[in-house]
Amino acid sequence: MNVQEAIVSLLQTVQEELQHIADSQGLEGVRLRMLGKKGELTALLRAMGQVPPEDRPAIGQMINEAREKAVALLDARGQWIAARERALALANERIDVTQPVPGPGLGALHPISLVLGEVLDVFTGMGFEVVEGPEVELDLFNFEMMNMPPNHPARDAQDTFYIEDKIVLRTHTSPVQARIMTTRKPPIRIVCPGRVYRADEVDATHSPVFHQLEGLVVGEDVTMADLKGTLDAFAQRLYGPDITTRFRPSFFPFTEPSAEVDLTCSACRGKGCRVCKGTGWIEVLGSGMVNPRVLDMCGIASDRYSGFAFGVGLERIAMLRYDIQDMRLLYEGDVRFLSQFR
Repeated sequence: MNVQEAIVSLLQTVQEELQHIADSQGLEGVRLRMLGKKGELTALLRAMGQVPPEDRPAIGQMINEAREKAVALLDARGQWIAARERALALANERIDVTQPVPGPGLGALHPISLVLGEVLDVFTGMGFEVVEGPEVELDLFNFEMMNMPPNHPARDAQDTFYIEDKIVLRTHTSPVQARIMTTRKPPIRIVCPGRVYRADEVDATHSPVFHQLEGLVVGEDVTMADLKGTLDAFAQRLYGPDITTRFRPSFFPFTEPSAEVDLTCSACRGKGCRVCKGTGWIEVLGSGMVNPRVLDMCGIASDRYSGFAFGVGLERIAMLRYDIQDMRLLYEGDVRFLSQFR
């Protein structure tokens, strides 16, 4: 078979094969077999060295014309395949606009937000005002005016995030109370919710970022009985009328006397269970009468006014309310966990 016959045969083969090619992958296979580096038409060009010199121009022209025809055949089939694939894609991806679709998913309040809303409802119902303050706080308000001088253990760098020597991430919401007492005159009745920061390792009961709500009442003739009555009303509004409080002596630099406050276990109603470890009581918050030194530093005459303060961790309340055993669940954003509170 001479070169001309070989070229005619190759073109005829290309035409016949292309009639059965219906996808881009098959088309590429034919192109490579004919026009690739090891293709059949390419092999004819490489064999030109064996052709007599006087015949090379004519044969070379024939091979080039055959290559152009092969490219045209491949391009035409490629356009047909592209149109077919586009039509199939449109048919497969067609949207039935009349078909009902599920609505957007509904979110839910975070359990800490739920608890905070309940607690604020209780205290605003008792006449408390809600106030907030900065999370990046001056050492003056966070420590000094809370009766914690420079050498106090609470200033340990292992417990406090220091931004500068005199600027910290607040370790409690008490500096909000100091700011209020330095700018207002009694009577004062406020609650201060917000995030606080301590250098704790993350585990089932600790986090470097958590939430507190502190309360402060300052006025004439405020006593420990007022504190207990307020906390009793808070506990009963939150957990039920049969809940009582128990005060245990404690120490806080900014209150004197100070007390840890336990509530009747809301799970067993004081009978003893795994939640309260059989005691019938749950430790919930700290409280006490405002230290007279704190009142004086804030410009309030301690010989005329007295007050009480208390602080509760919102995570603690949420974990008790919803029987959550691991605090980390509150921060991980797991939709499976959060959707239970919808």
